[in-house]
Amino acid sequence: MVRKAAGCGLILGMLVLSGCATVSKNELSNQELRNKISLLEAQLSEKDNEINSLKEMAKIEPVVMEEVDQNSGRLNVKQIQTALTNAGYFDGVIDGKMGKKTRRAIRAFQKANNLQVDGQVGKNTAAALMEYLNKKVK
Repeated sequence: MVRKAAGCGLILGMLVLSGCATVSKNELSNQELRNKISLLEAQLSEKDNEINSLKEMAKIEPVVMEEVDQNSGRLNVKQIQTALTNAGYFDGVIDGKMGKKTRRAIRAFQKANNLQVDGQVGKNTAAALMEYLNKKVK
């Protein structure tokens, strides 16, 4: 009888200890999961901040150039590039140089505005660009 009681006690002790080990493992994995969740939440918050920062940087005001020469009604190259940038046709550097990128943008602008597509800024193209010189549309 003593032997039987000792055997039951041993089995009962093993069950209790194995149950404690299982609880301990679960508590440890729950804590590990909490730590990982906290880490992921921190990373998500950091990415949200980066996105908001990029959104703020994207809110660029249009470039305003000097007044158009009232006597000639002509635009200089920087003004043309500025108007094309504000209209959404030019994404190059506003450097005052009439290069391939500027001419390509002029042609795209002319085509979109039903103007003669020649890559030159004549009176009609200049008049259409004037609308975009001091305001950003696209």
